[in-house]
Amino acid sequence: MSDETLPPRESMEFDVVIVGAGPSGLSAAIRLKQINPELSVVVVEKGSEVGAHILSGAVIDVSALDRLMPSWREDESCPLKTHVEDDHFYVMTASKALKVPNIMVPPMLDNHKNFIGSLGDLCRWLGPKAEELGVEIYPGFAATEVLYGDNGEVRGVATGDMGIGRDGQPKDSYTRGMELLGKYTLFAEGARGSLSKQLIANYKLDKDSNPPKFGIGLKEIWQVEPSKHRKGRIAHSFGWPLSNNVGGGSFLYHYGDNLVAVGFVVHLNYDDPYLSPFEQFQKFKTHPSVAPIFEGGKRISYGARAITEGGYQSVPRLTFPGGALIGCAAGFVNVPRIKGVHNAIGSGMLAAEHVAAALAAGRTNDEPVDYENAWRDSVVGKDLFRVRNVKPLWSKFGTAVGVVLAGFEMWCSTFGFSVFGTLSHGKPDRSTLDPAKSHEPHKNPKPDGKLTFDRLSSVFLSNTNHEEDQPVHLKVADMKLQKTSEHDVYAGPSGRYCPAAVYEWVEEPTGPRFVINAQNCVHCKTCDIKDPNGNITWVPPEGGGGPNYQGM
Repeated sequence: MSDETLPPRESMEFDVVIVGAGPSGLSAAIRLKQINPELSVVVVEKGSEVGAHILSGAVIDVSALDRLMPSWREDESCPLKTHVEDDHFYVMTASKALKVPNIMVPPMLDNHKNFIGSLGDLCRWLGPKAEELGVEIYPGFAATEVLYGDNGEVRGVATGDMGIGRDGQPKDSYTRGMELLGKYTLFAEGARGSLSKQLIANYKLDKDSNPPKFGIGLKEIWQVEPSKHRKGRIAHSFGWPLSNNVGGGSFLYHYGDNLVAVGFVVHLNYDDPYLSPFEQFQKFKTHPSVAPIFEGGKRISYGARAITEGGYQSVPRLTFPGGALIGCAAGFVNVPRIKGVHNAIGSGMLAAEHVAAALAAGRTNDEPVDYENAWRDSVVGKDLFRVRNVKPLWSKFGTAVGVVLAGFEMWCSTFGFSVFGTLSHGKPDRSTLDPAKSHEPHKNPKPDGKLTFDRLSSVFLSNTNHEEDQPVHLKVADMKLQKTSEHDVYAGPSGRYCPAAVYEWVEEPTGPRFVINAQNCVHCKTCDIKDPNGNITWVPPEGGGGPNYQGM
């Protein structure tokens, strides 16, 4: 069905439209209503409910939450209950976990003022707080199109049509999407947001910034035996099982009712096409210092998500006519601290304050440039600036030397100077893979089903579901290129970098066939980042589809 034959969309008008009910989007909505209760604010969220698509470690720096909602500690319904009591860093070898003395750890990495919890549950708590102030929240509706005015300004977004069959034709359940029109639109889609990516390209917002950099974070939640639980204890590590030239590391967080969050991050600028972040994660859990924690325990959740890692140098211009980028859509994660929630909340508040001022001055759909001009001198910009060289040093020198240099740099930054200036990132992550002939396939042990698992059983725990009779939301631009390059040159890395068994090459008498199991997709967006030809584009599926994370 062409656009000409579709029924017209209904439209609704607001002062501010916000795309994404994560920490930045909800914080922006709350702050707007705190400043001016009369403003009309809507938040549209592709997940089936607020928090359904949210995944983070999460040890949360609550400094921004303190500014947004100073009385949160007195609210019994707030899910942040576990204070960090015990903080450790380790260097891992195949058989040892070598503790880094706390006195050597830069002060900015100290976690003792932070809280352990579920970011998804925090968003579920923030959602009703926003609604109490009069914010309208529409979960289960994916924003799929940016709406532009006659002069190229952003006027709002359209949500995707519902009830489209795999053949692209409307089914009996077909429902046209809605137009949500705003005087300003804030994009809080998270890492590699589909509309944010379009806006960056359309307005050339990245022309003066470094290429964006990403990692993939994989996470499981376990209920462990009480005797093995150390509430308030957190541990981070780098090293084994990753080789020296592959960046990343692990986390172990003890919190709640005998819960342990275990996770693994792999920087997506790795060069080995045979590397599988999922398999590296499973292997990590077998380390002699880690495996005993989970003996007798039960794995209850699994998920994966891309993480923005470019930091200060990769932040694009944040504003354009009619709107702005906030949170991880802008790339505000502090990589060495493994934290982004405080900057997501902080950037949402900062954007809200400048948009509210613009509306108070009678402005509409122009560029809220004061937000762009303010962020570097804000707490968000200062937080990112002091760690700006950590990722480039790690990438350039490898783990062994890069981490030492990064630690030295963070100590220097503590005292207000840097010996490196501001280093640049290398090429985009999709351009870092070597041809397969330069590497050997990895031998990954068979999962035992007790400590280590396969991808399909893991995806089951993510509660992922998509309407099967809908268009595939993972778009391959050139299937021939996928065969001649992704398969023939790089040995099909999509089957390994994907943490959800979405992609596979099936050998048939006529040759290999690329299969996309879109039903499994957990919306991590790694394929949109790591495909060596940029040949795969992730677009939102029908609203409400994807993972339904609980407690992540």
